[in-house]
Amino acid sequence: MRLLVLGSSSSVGSGLARRDLAWPWLVARELPGSIDEPALRRLVNHQIRGGIDMLVPCGTTGEGATLKPAEADRVLRIVVEEASGRALVIFGAGSNSTDNAVEGARRALRQGADGVLSVGPYYNKPPQRGYVEHFRKVADVGCPVIVYNIPGRTGSNIEASTMLQLAEVPNIAGVKESSGSLVQMMEIIRNRPPEFRVLAGDDYVALALISVGGDGLISVISNEAPAMTSELVNSALEGNFSRARELQYRLLPLMNANFVESNPIPVKAVLAMMGMIEENLRLPMMPLLPAHRAPLQKLAEELGLLQSVAAQR
Repeated sequence: MRLLVLGSSSSVGSGLARRDLAWPWLVARELPGSIDEPALRRLVNHQIRGGIDMLVPCGTTGEGATLKPAEADRVLRIVVEEASGRALVIFGAGSNSTDNAVEGARRALRQGADGVLSVGPYYNKPPQRGYVEHFRKVADVGCPVIVYNIPGRTGSNIEASTMLQLAEVPNIAGVKESSGSLVQMMEIIRNRPPEFRVLAGDDYVALALISVGGDGLISVISNEAPAMTSELVNSALEGNFSRARELQYRLLPLMNANFVESNPIPVKAVLAMMGMIEENLRLPMMPLLPAHRAPLQKLAEELGLLQSVAAQR
């Protein structure tokens, strides 16, 4: 049995100089401790062909929380090798233990990653000053750090004032913002240093965030539709909001359907329909409910996703 772990896409600055789209992704495993390497390499190339600039293995969509360190390291090595300089590789290396987050950043450097995505400590709910010291320690490793603020999963929000303190720390390159508060995101954009990048962490927010000065997206839907997602983001960054809106509303039903169950359950189901991966997940994730399968397949067919992958083979 094979399990595929997904990733995200986006672009960042402050030492990470690509355009603004990244992919949080799926990785493949056979048995515990083994990786479905052909499927992983296939997925990397699918993203790069679609115009994705940055690959983010071992994040939320990649089930990073249930990967053993040795598995995550192997995933990273494969992605770095397959990308071969065609896209940045940002390793999902966060933890609610500062020591473990620091060690994850060190492992990322050893394996050749271009930086790390480091989530706000979850469950222990630190005070705001604790976030500052936690991420300072991660940044001290010496690689670019994208802070990941997702209070819906961590239980605590990294406030705008705290993020602006972090923006002044050497090696902290940007934030993946999934707070759900456009006001908070705008406060960060309004007061940030010029090189600090603010990236949407939710697909549906990207167009709005870019319109107020944001820099891109770390995406879930790009796993399924990299070319359309890349065009949406790049159109918005270039000021072509008419085209960006057209793509936003075309993709919106699938953006919503990707969360009909916990991420990455739906996106893995769609990728399996596309023939990119096998639909296996690691507990406590479970396969997609039968009631959700037909609507997802219909959306994938309407977007031409099933046909587009078949045509590449």
